[in-house]
Amino acid sequence: MGRTFDVLETVAHEVRGSGGVRARAVTLDVTDENSVREAFEAASDAFGPPLILVNNAGVAASAPFKRMDLAHWQHMLDVNATGTFLCTRQVVDGMLSARWGRIVNVASVAALRGYAYIAAYAASKHAVLGLTRSLALELATTGVTINAVCTGYTQTDMLERTVENIVATTRRAAKTARDELLRLNPQGRFVESEEVASAVAWLCLPSSASITGQAIAVAGGEVT
Repeated sequence: MGRTFDVLETVAHEVRGSGGVRARAVTLDVTDENSVREAFEAASDAFGPPLILVNNAGVAASAPFKRMDLAHWQHMLDVNATGTFLCTRQVVDGMLSARWGRIVNVASVAALRGYAYIAAYAASKHAVLGLTRSLALELATTGVTINAVCTGYTQTDMLERTVENIVATTRRAAKTARDELLRLNPQGRFVESEEVASAVAWLCLPSSASITGQAIAVAGGEVT
């Protein structure tokens, strides 16, 4: 699921080509309640009630607090926090009926600590972690687990946009901006997206049944 059908269909085609796996591309806007409901109804019609949900939609933007307007603040909360809530709400009943389910929220190290100039983003990710921990307690005896994977700076398009934003606002060279971000990681490297995916997949295993309400940092030691 996501906003751009062509991108989604490319991934779905690759998944289908992996041998005996069914996949369908479904577009949605995670900030729109009706869009989320219709997307999950379409998924349920095709495959049955989802028993694994990965909330991976997210946006990031920086701004000094004194320059931050309400639109900036609200957009971070709408996508990162409310989007996670709306998608999660669509799957819980089916998981409870099945007495089994896995929900993984892709958060950030900004859910575990504060950072200057990203107050709205950090607040939204703290909200995701609060939702994770609270819902995990509600569902603790049901066979449904919910955890958060808290990533450091990861080699994705979002990282490139972050570097571009630093360059645009500070006039620093792109290499200088990347080096400043790298210094946050004790391993001195950016996280690879495959490393995040592996952590998510591990949390979805039947053998991970006792892991719930946790914040799993995939950040090269940036937080403990």
